[in-house]
Amino acid sequence: MENQANTKQTARGRWKLLAVIAVCAAPLLASYFMYYVVKPKGGETNYGTLLDARQYPIPSMASKQLDGSPATLADYRGKWVMLKVGPSDCQQDCQDQLFAMRQLRTMQGKAMDRVERVWLITDEQPLETMIMRVNDGTHMLRAPAAVVAKWLPVEQGERAADYVYLIDPLGNLMMRFPKGAVSSDTAKASKVHKDIAKLLKASAIG
Repeated sequence: MENQANTKQTARGRWKLLAVIAVCAAPLLASYFMYYVVKPKGGETNYGTLLDARQYPIPSMASKQLDGSPATLADYRGKWVMLKVGPSDCQQDCQDQLFAMRQLRTMQGKAMDRVERVWLITDEQPLETMIMRVNDGTHMLRAPAAVVAKWLPVEQGERAADYVYLIDPLGNLMMRFPKGAVSSDTAKASKVHKDIAKLLKASAIG
């Protein structure tokens, strides 16, 4: 009898836990449904490519801040994250990405605090001081290149550094913007802005 009671109590506990998880996830799932299933009026569609987060779970990796202290993408749970990756040798296209990410965040207006910018640097070489100063506010983490390359989806013949990705507040990799979209090309950047703005408006979390 005691074992049966314990079993029932455990089962009730599990159901309560599942109910709490469902309540927490419901707003985000609803926003995805409204955004991707119930199409916006006028035939508009999303510009970024929707990713199946189950296929690309964020891997465990020995990432760290520039000062060497441990830091992971999980530290930004609860926020939308614009993610770029690439080596410390940040050439013009890389600089354009970083600048555009800053502008895209600012363009969200009152919702800008819901968005973080993260750059996963895939080597151990020093960064130029000017790059760090110009991109103050961008979280710069060093991460192992092999792990990052294995994780992020790319089109054939392209690199993860060619894209900017979006991670939702629950830590799901959920969108990839086209190559060159997050750049000095204002027309493309405007489309990225609209995608992010719609997600922020539809989502009750993050």
